[in-house]
Amino acid sequence: MYSRAYILLKREFEELKNNNYEGITALPISEDMMQWDVDIEGLQNTIWHGAFFQLRINFTSEYNFVPPVVKFRTIPFHPNVDPHSGKPCIDFLDSPRKWNRSYTLSSILLTLQVMLSNPVLENPVNLEAAHILMKDETLYRLIILRLFHQPLPSKDDGSELPKEPDKLNRSIKSVSFSDYYKTWSGIATSKATEYYRTPFLKDLNFIKQYYNWKKDDLRHTKEWSLSSNFS
Repeated sequence: MYSRAYILLKREFEELKNNNYEGITALPISEDMMQWDVDIEGLQNTIWHGAFFQLRINFTSEYNFVPPVVKFRTIPFHPNVDPHSGKPCIDFLDSPRKWNRSYTLSSILLTLQVMLSNPVLENPVNLEAAHILMKDETLYRLIILRLFHQPLPSKDDGSELPKEPDKLNRSIKSVSFSDYYKTWSGIATSKATEYYRTPFLKDLNFIKQYYNWKKDDLRHTKEWSLSSNFS
């Protein structure tokens, strides 16, 4: 006899397939449907578009009375993603008290997709990402582009590929932000548990290149508000 959680996830899987959300794929990797592999791409017209992130979702037999455990396996440089564990800080995933049984697999995945381009800067878990984003948004954008969108080098330019083998770059159909914005409304981050520093800004070659790029007065459409209020 199948468990209640299995039946719910089977139904939610069918819903996910029928909706065919752009930039989101998810497949169960265990027969009891308790463990899933997920690929999520950032939204169109954001710096995250074109970058794919792998996640692992673990449900329990108590679903949907409690939320699943979600972790990025490809960890983005993002204020609301723990740089060590890959755990996204979304209140309803962090606290069973804030979990609502109306949430489904689809709503979880859509929220994660929107979170990438809508960081909440109150109580971030990646303090360096939050600090850079608040102090110098252009630098933050360039860091993301370097990590997730760096093209293959030519034989003559002497550049090297980034040494993050888990970072994936794939092309995929576009997705409208307006379709998913309502999913993000009201989401807040959890309290930071530890301070994290990366050696990224110690890369003198990158800093030099950054200031060369900045001289070009790069202009981008603003993707997020630096306010922590998303009401």
